[in-house]
Amino acid sequence: MSFTRRQILSATTAPVGIALAQRAFAANDNIQIALIGAGGMGQGDARMATSIPGVKLVAACDIYDDRLQRAKELWGDDIFTTRDYREVLRRKDIDAVIIGTPDHWHSRISIDAMNAGKDVYCEKPMVHKISQGREVIAAQKKSERILQVGSQYASSPMFQKARELMSAGAIGELNMVEAWLDRNTAIGAWQYSIPPNASPENIDWDRFLGYAPKRPFEPVRLFRWRNYNDYGTGLAGDLYVHLLTGLHVVTGSLGPDRIYGTGSTRFWKDGRNAPDVMLALLDYPKQAAHPEFNLNLRVNFASGETEELFGFRFYGSEGTMEATINKVVLSHVPRETEPGYTIGAFSKKTQEEILKQYREKYADNPLARVLKADKVETFEAPKTPAAHEIHHQNFYQAVRTRKPFFEDAVFGFRTAGPALLCNTSMYEKRICHWDAVNLVEKA
Repeated sequence: MSFTRRQILSATTAPVGIALAQRAFAANDNIQIALIGAGGMGQGDARMATSIPGVKLVAACDIYDDRLQRAKELWGDDIFTTRDYREVLRRKDIDAVIIGTPDHWHSRISIDAMNAGKDVYCEKPMVHKISQGREVIAAQKKSERILQVGSQYASSPMFQKARELMSAGAIGELNMVEAWLDRNTAIGAWQYSIPPNASPENIDWDRFLGYAPKRPFEPVRLFRWRNYNDYGTGLAGDLYVHLLTGLHVVTGSLGPDRIYGTGSTRFWKDGRNAPDVMLALLDYPKQAAHPEFNLNLRVNFASGETEELFGFRFYGSEGTMEATINKVVLSHVPRETEPGYTIGAFSKKTQEEILKQYREKYADNPLARVLKADKVETFEAPKTPAAHEIHHQNFYQAVRTRKPFFEDAVFGFRTAGPALLCNTSMYEKRICHWDAVNLVEKA
């Protein structure tokens, strides 16, 4: 079956089927899934999913035939394969889908899948454009399907531990956070392999483009799509979303209200129009019990290091906490409450009077003390399972129990929205404002 570009775009605006009644799963029932977008991340998600007892992959969809062949090599010749995701959604034997497509297809396929009665595991970011977020939220609410965004930091035991420590006041009052994710490799900078057999015969180019601007066949745009804003969301959508996910888990915050982003292409001058260095400052207001603080974000694809660097540093009034997906290090520093004194510019008589009054009130001289951590604690994650595996376990548990995991469409938009506004700020050279409660960009 073949379609023109106009047919593809018009078809995706209509529901693909009538929502199915929610299936009740017995403890030994298989959850049958389909993979939509069978590239590297999609295949990785499917491998992780099918390692979970009771989860079976029965279909795969991709616009490149070679990936469909690879799916059969991995999961058996009997799986159903197609270039058209709508054929997958029409199948009654599929309970849930993994969406591992380029970003510009995430919201459309998620909405169509939920309307067809499927639960959805959608890779981050949940949306390609701010305008798509509320549509996905509405579709999840109306369909009552499970939707979980694939940012596994939400399931990391270390971020749960950091949240526990933060809630207990381990570092006092939070005032600032630094978060970074740097790389210094070609693959880390999205320089993925381009297969020599890539051609219009084995790639459905129009279906890949979707609503993106029409262009002649150009394989680099498919296999390195993250480098191009027509299909990807750059550093912000790929990596800021991960960082914001971890941050929101630890602090419980809903999101920032003021966003400034900047960046450029410093090293990877390979035709991409997404930057390889990006910085952002975000102001988080006080929201109910959640603290007010400032966030500094950084991603650098030419960091000068030999391996990927990732981390958070939470600064509080009584210490700091560093967190990664594998470890949390807590340094507690007692808050200095004695005011000290500055008397050198006064006469000797006045100095003596101030010192006498000071020593009567305070036991010692705080200026003679060196402030240092009185307690350093390290918490390490277990070797297995990894956060990515736990994240998939959480999704399929939600599918079975019909109790959604917290990284649903609302949570997903609360991380994707501010991340995309970092892009807007950078490209439009302006400060952006975000309403994290009502999930809209403010004027």
